[in-house]
Amino acid sequence: MSRTTPAGCPLGDDFHVYDTTLRDGAQREGISYSVTDKLAVARLLDSLGVGFIEGGWPGALPKDTEFFQRAADGELDLRHATLVAFGSTRRAGTTVDEDPQVRALLDSRAPVVTLVAKADRRHIERALRTDVDENCAMVADTVRFLVGEGRRVFLDAEHFFDGYAFDPDTSLRVLEAAVTAGADVVVLCDTNGGQLPLQLAETVGEVVARTGFRVGIHCQDDTGCAVANSVAAVQAGATHVQCTANGYGERAGNADLFAVIGNLVTKLGMPVLPDGKLRELTRVSHAVAEIANLAPDAHQAYVGQSTFAHKAGLHASAIKVDPELYNHIDPAAVGNGMRVLVTEMAGRASLELKAAELGLDLSGAPEAVSGAVRRVKELEARGWSFEAADASLELLLRREMAAVAGAEPVDAPFRLESYRVVLDRRPDGDVVAEATVKVHVAGERVIATAEGNGPVNALDAALREALVPHLPWLEAVELADYKVRILVDAPGTDAVTRVLVESRDGTEEWTTVGVHGNIVEASWLALCDALAYKALRVGAATRG
Repeated sequence: MSRTTPAGCPLGDDFHVYDTTLRDGAQREGISYSVTDKLAVARLLDSLGVGFIEGGWPGALPKDTEFFQRAADGELDLRHATLVAFGSTRRAGTTVDEDPQVRALLDSRAPVVTLVAKADRRHIERALRTDVDENCAMVADTVRFLVGEGRRVFLDAEHFFDGYAFDPDTSLRVLEAAVTAGADVVVLCDTNGGQLPLQLAETVGEVVARTGFRVGIHCQDDTGCAVANSVAAVQAGATHVQCTANGYGERAGNADLFAVIGNLVTKLGMPVLPDGKLRELTRVSHAVAEIANLAPDAHQAYVGQSTFAHKAGLHASAIKVDPELYNHIDPAAVGNGMRVLVTEMAGRASLELKAAELGLDLSGAPEAVSGAVRRVKELEARGWSFEAADASLELLLRREMAAVAGAEPVDAPFRLESYRVVLDRRPDGDVVAEATVKVHVAGERVIATAEGNGPVNALDAALREALVPHLPWLEAVELADYKVRILVDAPGTDAVTRVLVESRDGTEEWTTVGVHGNIVEASWLALCDALAYKALRVGAATRG
Protein backbone atom coordinates (compact mmCIF):
# COMPACT_ATOMS: atom_id res chain seq x y z
CA MET A 1 0.00 0.00 0.00
CA SER A 2 2.96 2.32 0.45
CA ARG A 3 4.19 2.10 -3.13
CA THR A 4 3.70 5.24 -5.25
CA THR A 5 5.35 4.08 -8.47
CA PRO A 6 3.51 1.76 -10.91
CA ALA A 7 4.89 -1.79 -10.70
CA GLY A 8 5.47 -4.01 -13.68
CA CYS A 9 4.79 -1.45 -16.42
CA PRO A 10 7.72 -1.22 -18.88
CA LEU A 11 7.43 2.58 -18.79
CA GLY A 12 7.59 2.67 -14.98
CA ASP A 13 6.83 6.10 -13.58
CA ASP A 14 7.46 7.79 -16.91
CA PHE A 15 3.83 7.29 -17.96
CA HIS A 16 0.74 6.90 -15.78
CA VAL A 17 -2.44 5.01 -16.62
CA TYR A 18 -4.72 6.42 -13.93
CA ASP A 19 -8.17 4.91 -13.39
CA THR A 20 -11.03 6.81 -11.74
CA THR A 21 -13.84 4.28 -12.23
CA LEU A 22 -14.55 4.14 -8.49
CA ARG A 23 -14.88 7.89 -8.14
CA ASP A 24 -15.70 9.73 -11.36
CA GLY A 25 -17.09 6.62 -13.04
CA ALA A 26 -19.41 5.98 -10.09
CA GLN A 27 -21.20 9.24 -10.94
CA ARG A 28 -22.85 7.57 -13.91
CA GLU A 29 -26.63 7.46 -13.65
CA GLY A 30 -27.72 3.98 -12.57
CA ILE A 31 -24.46 2.93 -10.87
CA SER A 32 -24.28 2.46 -7.11
CA TYR A 33 -21.31 0.44 -5.91
CA SER A 34 -21.27 -1.17 -2.49
CA VAL A 35 -17.95 -1.19 -0.67
CA THR A 36 -17.57 -4.86 -1.58
CA ASP A 37 -18.22 -3.92 -5.22
CA LYS A 38 -15.55 -1.23 -5.06
CA LEU A 39 -13.00 -3.68 -3.68
CA ALA A 40 -13.84 -6.16 -6.43
CA VAL A 41 -13.50 -3.53 -9.17
CA ALA A 42 -10.18 -2.37 -7.72
CA ARG A 43 -8.85 -5.93 -7.82
CA LEU A 44 -9.89 -6.27 -11.46
CA LEU A 45 -8.20 -3.02 -12.42
CA ASP A 46 -5.07 -4.05 -10.57
CA SER A 47 -5.06 -7.40 -12.38
CA LEU A 48 -5.08 -5.46 -15.65
CA GLY A 49 -2.00 -3.53 -14.55
CA VAL A 50 -3.14 0.10 -14.36
CA GLY A 51 -0.73 2.35 -12.46
CA PHE A 52 -3.12 4.23 -10.17
CA ILE A 53 -6.63 3.49 -8.88
CA GLU A 54 -8.59 6.43 -7.51
CA GLY A 55 -10.74 4.82 -4.84
CA GLY A 56 -13.07 7.69 -4.00
CA TRP A 57 -13.48 10.71 -1.77
CA PRO A 58 -12.81 9.78 1.87
CA GLY A 59 -14.45 12.06 4.39
CA ALA A 60 -17.07 13.22 1.90
CA LEU A 61 -18.79 9.86 1.30
CA PRO A 62 -19.16 7.24 4.06
CA LYS A 63 -18.80 4.34 1.62
CA ASP A 64 -15.54 5.77 0.33
CA THR A 65 -14.22 6.27 3.85
CA GLU A 66 -15.03 2.62 4.63
CA PHE A 67 -13.45 1.49 1.37
CA PHE A 68 -10.11 3.10 2.22
CA GLN A 69 -10.23 1.75 5.75
CA ARG A 70 -10.85 -1.82 4.58
CA ALA A 71 -8.22 -1.47 1.87
CA ALA A 72 -5.62 -0.24 4.35
CA ASP A 73 -6.56 -2.98 6.80
CA GLY A 74 -5.56 -5.65 4.31
CA GLU A 75 -8.61 -6.40 2.15
CA LEU A 76 -6.96 -4.92 -0.95
CA ASP A 77 -3.59 -6.36 -1.86
CA LEU A 78 -2.49 -4.44 -4.94
CA ARG A 79 0.27 -5.96 -7.07
CA HIS A 80 0.53 -3.35 -9.83
CA ALA A 81 -1.48 -0.27 -8.90
CA THR A 82 -1.17 2.40 -6.24
CA LEU A 83 -4.31 3.49 -4.40
CA VAL A 84 -5.25 7.17 -4.64
CA ALA A 85 -7.54 9.24 -2.43
CA PHE A 86 -9.41 12.10 -4.06
CA GLY A 87 -10.38 15.33 -2.31
CA SER A 88 -10.46 19.09 -2.42
CA THR A 89 -8.04 21.73 -1.25
CA ARG A 90 -8.66 23.55 2.00
CA ARG A 91 -11.64 25.83 2.01
CA ALA A 92 -11.31 29.54 1.42
CA GLY A 93 -10.60 31.55 4.57
CA THR A 94 -9.42 28.58 6.65
CA THR A 95 -6.12 26.85 7.32
CA VAL A 96 -5.17 23.34 6.33
CA ASP A 97 -5.08 22.21 9.95
CA GLU A 98 -8.67 23.39 10.44
CA ASP A 99 -10.08 21.55 7.42
CA PRO A 100 -11.54 18.11 8.29
CA GLN A 101 -11.65 17.16 4.62
CA VAL A 102 -7.88 17.47 4.31
CA ARG A 103 -7.44 15.45 7.51
CA ALA A 104 -9.69 12.73 6.04
CA LEU A 105 -7.30 12.43 3.11
CA LEU A 106 -4.47 11.65 5.51
CA ASP A 107 -6.65 9.30 7.53
CA SER A 108 -7.39 7.28 4.37
CA ARG A 109 -3.77 6.05 4.50
CA ALA A 110 -3.61 6.24 0.69
CA PRO A 111 -0.03 6.91 -0.45
CA VAL A 112 -1.18 9.25 -3.24
CA VAL A 113 -3.69 12.09 -3.06
CA THR A 114 -5.31 13.82 -6.00
CA LEU A 115 -6.60 17.29 -5.17
CA VAL A 116 -9.21 19.06 -7.24
CA ALA A 117 -8.95 22.83 -7.67
CA LYS A 118 -10.64 25.42 -9.85
CA ALA A 119 -8.54 26.58 -12.79
CA ASP A 120 -11.11 28.89 -14.41
CA ARG A 121 -11.27 32.45 -13.03
CA ARG A 122 -15.03 32.54 -13.54
CA HIS A 123 -15.46 29.46 -11.34
CA ILE A 124 -13.06 30.85 -8.74
CA GLU A 125 -14.96 34.09 -8.45
CA ARG A 126 -18.54 32.88 -8.96
CA ALA A 127 -18.60 29.34 -7.57
CA LEU A 128 -15.97 29.58 -4.83
CA ARG A 129 -16.70 33.28 -4.22
CA THR A 130 -13.05 34.06 -3.62
CA ASP A 131 -10.23 35.63 -5.61
CA VAL A 132 -7.39 34.14 -7.63
CA ASP A 133 -4.77 34.86 -4.96
CA GLU A 134 -6.72 32.96 -2.28
CA ASN A 135 -7.48 30.10 -4.68
CA CYS A 136 -3.78 29.68 -5.44
CA ALA A 137 -2.98 29.85 -1.74
CA MET A 138 -5.55 27.12 -1.08
CA VAL A 139 -3.80 24.94 -3.64
CA ALA A 140 -0.27 25.64 -2.41
CA ASP A 141 -1.09 25.24 1.28
CA THR A 142 -2.85 21.89 0.81
CA VAL A 143 -0.24 20.43 -1.52
CA ARG A 144 2.60 21.53 0.77
CA PHE A 145 0.88 20.05 3.82
CA LEU A 146 0.21 16.66 2.21
CA VAL A 147 3.70 16.41 0.74
CA GLY A 148 5.07 17.24 4.17
CA GLU A 149 3.07 14.30 5.52
CA GLY A 150 4.73 11.97 3.05
CA ARG A 151 2.04 11.85 0.39
CA ARG A 152 2.57 12.05 -3.34
CA VAL A 153 0.21 14.67 -4.75
CA PHE A 154 -1.44 15.15 -8.14
CA LEU A 155 -3.62 18.16 -8.93
CA ASP A 156 -6.79 17.97 -11.03
CA ALA A 157 -7.08 21.45 -12.58
CA GLU A 158 -10.85 21.56 -12.98
CA HIS A 159 -12.34 23.37 -16.00
CA PHE A 160 -8.80 23.99 -17.22
CA PHE A 161 -9.44 24.22 -20.97
CA ASP A 162 -12.42 26.56 -20.66
CA GLY A 163 -10.50 28.65 -18.13
CA TYR A 164 -7.36 28.76 -20.27
CA ALA A 165 -9.34 30.00 -23.26
CA PHE A 166 -10.92 32.72 -21.09
CA ASP A 167 -7.90 33.79 -19.01
CA PRO A 168 -4.75 31.71 -19.57
CA ASP A 169 -2.66 33.55 -16.97
CA THR A 170 -5.02 32.59 -14.14
CA SER A 171 -5.13 28.95 -15.20
CA LEU A 172 -1.33 28.77 -15.38
CA ARG A 173 -1.03 30.44 -11.95
CA VAL A 174 -3.06 27.59 -10.44
CA LEU A 175 -0.74 25.02 -12.00
CA GLU A 176 2.32 26.91 -10.82
CA ALA A 177 1.00 27.12 -7.26
CA ALA A 178 0.61 23.33 -7.18
CA VAL A 179 3.98 22.44 -8.71
CA THR A 180 5.91 24.99 -6.64
CA ALA A 181 4.38 23.47 -3.49
CA GLY A 182 5.44 19.96 -4.53
CA ALA A 183 2.73 18.43 -6.77
CA ASP A 184 4.18 15.84 -9.16
CA VAL A 185 1.55 16.08 -11.90
CA VAL A 186 -0.92 18.79 -12.90
CA VAL A 187 -3.88 17.26 -14.70
CA LEU A 188 -5.65 19.39 -17.30
CA CYS A 189 -9.36 18.61 -17.01
CA ASP A 190 -11.92 19.04 -19.76
CA THR A 191 -14.60 19.05 -17.10
CA ASN A 192 -17.49 20.11 -19.33
CA GLY A 193 -16.36 17.75 -22.10
CA GLY A 194 -16.60 20.40 -24.78
CA GLN A 195 -13.18 20.13 -26.39
CA LEU A 196 -12.23 18.74 -29.81
CA PRO A 197 -8.92 16.93 -30.44
CA LEU A 198 -7.04 19.54 -32.45
CA GLN A 199 -7.77 22.49 -30.16
CA LEU A 200 -7.16 20.40 -27.04
CA ALA A 201 -3.82 19.08 -28.33
CA GLU A 202 -2.76 22.63 -29.21
CA THR A 203 -3.51 23.79 -25.66
CA VAL A 204 -1.70 20.83 -24.05
CA GLY A 205 1.37 21.40 -26.20
CA GLU A 206 1.35 25.09 -25.40
CA VAL A 207 1.07 24.46 -21.63
CA VAL A 208 3.92 21.92 -21.70
CA ALA A 209 6.11 24.32 -23.68
CA ARG A 210 5.34 27.34 -21.48
CA THR A 211 5.69 25.63 -18.09
CA GLY A 212 7.84 22.53 -18.42
CA PHE A 213 5.51 20.90 -15.87
CA ARG A 214 4.54 17.25 -15.94
CA VAL A 215 1.03 17.34 -17.40
CA GLY A 216 -1.85 14.89 -17.28
CA ILE A 217 -5.20 14.76 -19.07
CA HIS A 218 -8.76 14.09 -17.89
CA CYS A 219 -11.55 14.18 -20.49
CA GLN A 220 -15.32 13.96 -20.31
CA ASP A 221 -17.17 12.66 -23.36
CA ASP A 222 -19.83 15.30 -24.01
CA THR A 223 -18.65 15.79 -27.61
CA GLY A 224 -18.01 12.07 -28.11
CA CYS A 225 -14.29 12.86 -28.28
CA ALA A 226 -13.00 11.84 -24.83
CA VAL A 227 -10.88 8.96 -26.13
CA ALA A 228 -9.60 10.95 -29.11
CA ASN A 229 -8.90 13.94 -26.88
CA SER A 230 -6.97 11.79 -24.40
CA VAL A 231 -4.81 10.23 -27.10
CA ALA A 232 -4.23 13.63 -28.73
CA ALA A 233 -3.13 15.02 -25.36
CA VAL A 234 -0.61 12.21 -24.96
CA GLN A 235 0.73 12.91 -28.43
CA ALA A 236 1.05 16.58 -27.42
CA GLY A 237 3.08 15.81 -24.32
CA ALA A 238 0.81 14.53 -21.51
CA THR A 239 2.38 11.65 -19.58
CA HIS A 240 -0.53 10.88 -17.25
CA VAL A 241 -3.96 9.89 -18.58
CA GLN A 242 -7.12 9.54 -16.49
CA CYS A 243 -9.88 7.20 -17.65
CA THR A 244 -12.77 5.08 -16.41
CA ALA A 245 -13.63 1.47 -17.21
CA ASN A 246 -16.07 1.30 -20.13
CA GLY A 247 -16.22 5.10 -20.17
CA TYR A 248 -18.52 5.23 -17.14
CA GLY A 249 -19.13 8.69 -15.72
CA GLU A 250 -21.72 11.41 -15.32
CA ARG A 251 -23.58 12.82 -18.31
CA ALA A 252 -22.04 11.29 -21.45
CA GLY A 253 -19.26 9.63 -19.47
CA ASN A 254 -15.47 9.76 -19.40
CA ALA A 255 -12.66 8.57 -21.63
CA ASP A 256 -12.94 4.78 -21.89
CA LEU A 257 -9.96 3.14 -20.21
CA PHE A 258 -9.94 0.17 -22.58
CA ALA A 259 -10.13 2.21 -25.78
CA VAL A 260 -7.41 4.59 -24.57
CA ILE A 261 -5.10 1.71 -23.60
CA GLY A 262 -5.85 -0.08 -26.87
CA ASN A 263 -4.93 3.00 -28.87
CA LEU A 264 -1.80 3.80 -26.89
CA VAL A 265 -0.46 0.25 -27.13
CA THR A 266 -1.51 -0.85 -30.62
CA LYS A 267 -1.40 2.50 -32.44
CA LEU A 268 1.33 4.45 -30.69
CA GLY A 269 3.45 1.50 -29.58
CA MET A 270 3.47 2.61 -25.96
CA PRO A 271 3.79 -0.35 -23.53
CA VAL A 272 1.59 1.19 -20.85
CA LEU A 273 0.61 -2.15 -19.28
CA PRO A 274 2.76 -4.93 -17.85
CA ASP A 275 3.76 -7.62 -20.35
CA GLY A 276 0.89 -9.92 -21.34
CA LYS A 277 -1.83 -7.77 -19.80
CA LEU A 278 -3.25 -6.26 -23.01
CA ARG A 279 -5.13 -9.49 -23.73
CA GLU A 280 -7.01 -8.98 -20.44
CA LEU A 281 -8.87 -5.90 -21.73
CA THR A 282 -12.04 -7.71 -22.80
CA ARG A 283 -12.27 -9.88 -19.69
CA VAL A 284 -11.85 -6.97 -17.31
CA SER A 285 -14.27 -4.77 -19.26
CA HIS A 286 -17.05 -7.34 -19.06
CA ALA A 287 -16.33 -8.19 -15.43
CA VAL A 288 -16.59 -4.54 -14.38
CA ALA A 289 -19.86 -4.21 -16.31
CA GLU A 290 -21.20 -7.24 -14.44
CA ILE A 291 -20.36 -5.68 -11.06
CA ALA A 292 -21.90 -2.37 -12.16
CA ASN A 293 -25.02 -4.32 -13.18
CA LEU A 294 -24.88 -2.87 -16.68
CA ALA A 295 -24.99 -4.80 -19.94
CA PRO A 296 -21.66 -4.68 -21.78
CA ASP A 297 -21.72 -2.44 -24.85
CA ALA A 298 -21.55 -4.87 -27.77
CA HIS A 299 -20.14 -2.15 -30.03
CA GLN A 300 -17.51 -0.79 -27.64
CA ALA A 301 -14.11 -0.26 -29.24
CA TYR A 302 -11.64 -3.11 -28.78
CA VAL A 303 -13.69 -5.10 -26.23
CA GLY A 304 -17.27 -5.22 -27.57
CA GLN A 305 -18.80 -8.49 -28.70
CA SER A 306 -19.57 -6.98 -32.12
CA THR A 307 -16.33 -5.04 -32.49
CA PHE A 308 -14.74 -7.68 -34.71
CA ALA A 309 -17.99 -9.05 -36.17
CA HIS A 310 -18.33 -8.91 -39.96
CA LYS A 311 -21.62 -8.89 -41.82
CA ALA A 312 -21.06 -7.73 -45.39
CA GLY A 313 -20.25 -10.37 -47.99
CA LEU A 314 -17.35 -8.32 -49.37
CA HIS A 315 -15.78 -8.19 -45.93
CA ALA A 316 -16.10 -11.93 -45.50
CA SER A 317 -14.54 -12.62 -48.89
CA ALA A 318 -11.52 -10.54 -47.96
CA ILE A 319 -11.28 -12.02 -44.47
CA LYS A 320 -11.27 -15.51 -45.96
CA VAL A 321 -8.08 -14.54 -47.79
CA ASP A 322 -6.51 -12.66 -44.87
CA PRO A 323 -8.29 -11.67 -41.61
CA GLU A 324 -6.09 -8.58 -41.29
CA LEU A 325 -7.70 -7.05 -44.37
CA TYR A 326 -10.79 -6.03 -42.38
CA ASN A 327 -9.53 -6.13 -38.78
CA HIS A 328 -7.44 -3.19 -37.63
CA ILE A 329 -5.70 -5.45 -35.08
CA ASP A 330 -5.67 -9.13 -34.18
CA PRO A 331 -8.76 -9.43 -31.91
CA ALA A 332 -6.92 -11.93 -29.71
CA ALA A 333 -4.41 -9.21 -28.78
CA VAL A 334 -7.08 -7.61 -26.56
CA GLY A 335 -8.74 -10.85 -25.53
CA ASN A 336 -11.55 -10.55 -28.07
CA GLY A 337 -12.48 -12.70 -31.05
CA MET A 338 -13.65 -12.35 -34.63
CA ARG A 339 -17.14 -13.41 -35.66
CA VAL A 340 -18.83 -13.67 -39.04
CA LEU A 341 -22.52 -12.75 -39.11
CA VAL A 342 -24.79 -14.49 -41.55
CA THR A 343 -27.63 -12.33 -42.91
CA GLU A 344 -29.24 -11.51 -46.22
CA MET A 345 -25.97 -9.72 -47.01
CA ALA A 346 -24.07 -12.99 -46.72
CA GLY A 347 -22.30 -14.60 -49.64
CA ARG A 348 -20.49 -17.89 -50.00
CA ALA A 349 -17.43 -16.64 -48.13
CA SER A 350 -19.52 -15.54 -45.15
CA LEU A 351 -21.16 -18.91 -44.82
CA GLU A 352 -17.94 -20.85 -45.27
CA LEU A 353 -16.24 -18.77 -42.58
CA LYS A 354 -19.22 -19.06 -40.26
CA ALA A 355 -19.40 -22.80 -40.84
CA ALA A 356 -15.72 -23.11 -39.92
CA GLU A 357 -16.40 -21.07 -36.77
CA LEU A 358 -19.15 -23.59 -35.91
CA GLY A 359 -16.87 -26.55 -36.60
CA LEU A 360 -18.29 -27.49 -40.02
CA ASP A 361 -16.17 -27.94 -43.15
CA LEU A 362 -17.98 -26.77 -46.28
CA SER A 363 -14.89 -26.46 -48.43
CA GLY A 364 -15.76 -29.64 -50.34
CA ALA A 365 -19.50 -29.06 -50.49
CA PRO A 366 -20.16 -26.24 -53.00
CA GLU A 367 -23.77 -27.35 -53.59
CA ALA A 368 -24.50 -27.22 -49.86
CA VAL A 369 -23.01 -23.73 -49.68
CA SER A 370 -25.12 -22.54 -52.61
CA GLY A 371 -28.24 -24.04 -51.10
CA ALA A 372 -27.51 -22.50 -47.70
CA VAL A 373 -26.95 -19.06 -49.24
CA ARG A 374 -30.28 -19.28 -51.07
CA ARG A 375 -32.07 -20.53 -47.98
CA VAL A 376 -30.66 -17.79 -45.73
CA LYS A 377 -31.65 -15.07 -48.17
CA GLU A 378 -35.17 -16.54 -48.54
CA LEU A 379 -35.70 -16.77 -44.79
CA GLU A 380 -34.23 -13.34 -44.06
CA ALA A 381 -36.64 -11.86 -46.59
CA ARG A 382 -39.47 -13.36 -44.50
CA GLY A 383 -38.20 -11.90 -41.24
CA TRP A 384 -35.75 -14.53 -39.99
CA SER A 385 -32.43 -13.39 -38.57
CA PHE A 386 -29.48 -15.64 -37.79
CA GLU A 387 -27.12 -12.99 -36.41
CA ALA A 388 -27.92 -13.94 -32.82
CA ALA A 389 -29.06 -17.52 -33.45
CA ASP A 390 -25.99 -19.59 -34.18
CA ALA A 391 -27.70 -22.83 -33.18
CA SER A 392 -30.47 -22.39 -35.78
CA LEU A 393 -27.87 -21.45 -38.39
CA GLU A 394 -25.83 -24.56 -37.65
CA LEU A 395 -28.96 -26.68 -38.06
CA LEU A 396 -29.71 -24.97 -41.39
CA LEU A 397 -26.18 -25.70 -42.63
CA ARG A 398 -26.34 -29.32 -41.48
CA ARG A 399 -29.71 -29.75 -43.18
CA GLU A 400 -28.32 -28.47 -46.47
CA MET A 401 -25.30 -30.75 -46.15
CA ALA A 402 -27.57 -33.73 -45.40
CA ALA A 403 -29.83 -32.92 -48.35
CA VAL A 404 -26.89 -32.78 -50.76
CA ALA A 405 -25.44 -36.01 -49.36
CA GLY A 406 -28.78 -37.81 -49.39
CA ALA A 407 -28.49 -38.42 -45.65
CA GLU A 408 -31.16 -38.40 -42.94
CA PRO A 409 -32.47 -34.90 -42.25
CA VAL A 410 -31.29 -33.12 -39.14
CA ASP A 411 -34.37 -32.45 -37.05
CA ALA A 412 -35.81 -32.54 -33.56
CA PRO A 413 -35.79 -36.03 -31.95
CA PHE A 414 -39.60 -36.28 -32.09
CA ARG A 415 -42.44 -35.69 -34.54
CA LEU A 416 -45.29 -33.33 -33.80
CA GLU A 417 -48.84 -34.46 -34.43
CA SER A 418 -50.52 -31.36 -32.97
CA TYR A 419 -50.54 -28.91 -30.12
CA ARG A 420 -53.20 -26.75 -28.51
CA VAL A 421 -52.86 -23.78 -26.16
CA VAL A 422 -55.72 -22.14 -24.22
CA LEU A 423 -55.80 -19.25 -21.75
CA ASP A 424 -57.89 -19.37 -18.59
CA ARG A 425 -58.67 -16.17 -16.69
CA ARG A 426 -59.66 -17.26 -13.24
CA PRO A 427 -61.98 -15.49 -10.74
CA ASP A 428 -59.03 -14.26 -8.69
CA GLY A 429 -57.65 -12.43 -11.72
CA ASP A 430 -54.83 -14.87 -12.48
CA VAL A 431 -54.35 -15.78 -16.12
CA VAL A 432 -53.06 -19.33 -16.63
CA ALA A 433 -52.12 -20.96 -19.91
CA GLU A 434 -52.71 -24.64 -20.56
CA ALA A 435 -51.01 -26.53 -23.39
CA THR A 436 -51.56 -30.00 -24.78
CA VAL A 437 -49.09 -31.64 -27.14
CA LYS A 438 -49.39 -34.82 -29.15
CA VAL A 439 -46.03 -36.11 -30.32
CA HIS A 440 -44.45 -39.29 -31.60
CA VAL A 441 -41.18 -40.26 -29.93
CA ALA A 442 -39.29 -43.58 -29.75
CA GLY A 443 -42.07 -45.28 -31.67
CA GLU A 444 -44.78 -44.15 -29.28
CA ARG A 445 -47.60 -41.64 -29.50
CA VAL A 446 -47.52 -39.47 -26.39
CA ILE A 447 -50.07 -36.93 -25.17
CA ALA A 448 -49.14 -34.51 -22.39
CA THR A 449 -50.77 -31.47 -20.79
CA ALA A 450 -49.19 -28.81 -18.59
CA GLU A 451 -49.90 -25.34 -17.25
CA GLY A 452 -47.70 -22.28 -17.36
CA ASN A 453 -47.72 -18.54 -16.73
CA GLY A 454 -47.95 -17.93 -20.47
CA PRO A 455 -48.59 -19.91 -23.65
CA VAL A 456 -44.92 -20.51 -24.42
CA ASN A 457 -44.10 -21.54 -20.87
CA ALA A 458 -47.05 -23.96 -20.88
CA LEU A 459 -46.07 -25.36 -24.29
CA ASP A 460 -42.48 -25.88 -23.13
CA ALA A 461 -43.70 -27.62 -19.95
CA ALA A 462 -46.05 -29.94 -21.85
CA LEU A 463 -43.35 -30.84 -24.35
CA ARG A 464 -40.94 -31.73 -21.54
CA GLU A 465 -43.54 -33.87 -19.82
CA ALA A 466 -44.04 -35.80 -23.02
CA LEU A 467 -40.37 -36.21 -23.92
CA VAL A 468 -38.35 -36.58 -20.70
CA PRO A 469 -39.25 -40.26 -20.15
CA HIS A 470 -37.80 -41.03 -23.58
CA LEU A 471 -35.08 -38.34 -23.70
CA PRO A 472 -33.68 -38.07 -20.16
CA TRP A 473 -31.02 -35.58 -21.26
CA LEU A 474 -33.82 -33.05 -21.69
CA GLU A 475 -34.04 -32.64 -17.90
CA ALA A 476 -30.79 -30.67 -17.93
CA VAL A 477 -32.04 -28.22 -20.59
CA GLU A 478 -33.76 -25.06 -19.46
CA LEU A 479 -35.13 -22.02 -21.22
CA ALA A 480 -32.79 -19.20 -20.13
CA ASP A 481 -34.18 -16.25 -22.08
CA TYR A 482 -37.00 -15.44 -24.45
CA LYS A 483 -37.16 -12.40 -26.72
CA VAL A 484 -39.98 -11.32 -29.00
CA ARG A 485 -39.90 -8.76 -31.79
CA ILE A 486 -42.85 -7.74 -33.95
CA LEU A 487 -41.80 -7.10 -37.54
CA VAL A 488 -43.84 -4.85 -39.83
CA ASP A 489 -42.35 -4.22 -43.25
CA ALA A 490 -44.77 -1.51 -44.35
CA PRO A 491 -47.98 0.17 -43.18
CA GLY A 492 -51.00 -2.02 -43.75
CA THR A 493 -49.15 -5.33 -43.90
CA ASP A 494 -49.66 -8.12 -41.39
CA ALA A 495 -47.18 -8.23 -38.53
CA VAL A 496 -44.71 -11.09 -38.32
CA THR A 497 -43.31 -12.24 -34.99
CA ARG A 498 -39.67 -13.19 -34.52
CA VAL A 499 -38.80 -15.15 -31.40
CA LEU A 500 -35.34 -15.82 -30.01
CA VAL A 501 -35.03 -18.61 -27.45
CA GLU A 502 -31.85 -18.96 -25.41
CA SER A 503 -31.36 -22.40 -23.86
CA ARG A 504 -28.72 -23.81 -21.54
CA ASP A 505 -27.80 -27.11 -19.94
CA GLY A 506 -25.24 -26.12 -17.31
CA THR A 507 -22.25 -26.35 -19.65
CA GLU A 508 -23.37 -24.61 -22.83
CA GLU A 509 -25.78 -21.92 -23.99
CA TRP A 510 -27.32 -21.73 -27.45
CA THR A 511 -29.85 -19.52 -29.22
CA THR A 512 -32.47 -20.47 -31.78
CA VAL A 513 -34.93 -18.46 -33.81
CA GLY A 514 -38.49 -18.91 -35.04
CA VAL A 515 -40.61 -16.64 -37.25
CA HIS A 516 -44.34 -16.81 -37.93
CA GLY A 517 -47.42 -14.64 -38.04
CA ASN A 518 -48.51 -16.34 -34.80
CA ILE A 519 -46.33 -15.84 -31.73
CA VAL A 520 -46.99 -19.34 -30.38
CA GLU A 521 -45.96 -21.01 -33.65
CA ALA A 522 -42.88 -18.81 -33.88
CA SER A 523 -42.00 -19.89 -30.35
CA TRP A 524 -42.66 -23.54 -31.21
CA LEU A 525 -40.24 -23.37 -34.15
CA ALA A 526 -37.54 -21.89 -31.95
CA LEU A 527 -38.16 -24.53 -29.24
CA CYS A 528 -37.92 -27.34 -31.78
CA ASP A 529 -34.60 -26.02 -33.05
CA ALA A 530 -33.36 -25.76 -29.48
CA LEU A 531 -34.06 -29.46 -28.89
CA ALA A 532 -32.69 -30.47 -32.29
CA TYR A 533 -29.44 -28.69 -31.50
CA LYS A 534 -29.14 -30.37 -28.12
CA ALA A 535 -29.95 -33.74 -29.67
CA LEU A 536 -27.03 -33.28 -32.04
CA ARG A 537 -24.75 -32.63 -29.10
CA VAL A 538 -25.81 -35.74 -27.19
CA GLY A 539 -26.06 -37.90 -30.31
CA ALA A 540 -29.74 -38.57 -29.76
CA ALA A 541 -31.32 -39.80 -32.96
CA THR A 542 -34.55 -41.20 -31.52
CA ARG A 543 -37.62 -40.13 -33.45
CA GLY A 544 -41.20 -41.13 -33.65
